[in-house]
Amino acid sequence: MSLIKDIKPKPLAPGLTGYYAHGERMTLGLVEIEAGSQLAEHKHPHEQITYIIEGRLDMMIGGKPYSLTAGMVHVIPSDTLHSAIAKTDCKLIDVFNPVREDYKQ
Repeated sequence: MSLIKDIKPKPLAPGLTGYYAHGERMTLGLVEIEAGSQLAEHKHPHEQITYIIEGRLDMMIGGKPYSLTAGMVHVIPSDTLHSAIAKTDCKLIDVFNPVREDYKQ
């Protein structure tokens, strides 16, 4: 057992940092995003669940806009195009299935 912030951080894009723990079948991440930072449109084979801890994150998911704020959750199906821009500083939890091998240190 360890603190998630003790895990080596993974830079995802300018202003986006993730801390990832991996099980046999899933990955859990704490993601911190600076206001104004963007995550370019992308997709991956992993199903993703995003839970907003704090802040406002505007996302495009499958061509539809969503404004996510603290306490909100969204499921992103596998192979679905999505992008994001942080309207404020944000903290969120991302869960992926299967494991994000590309996020392992």
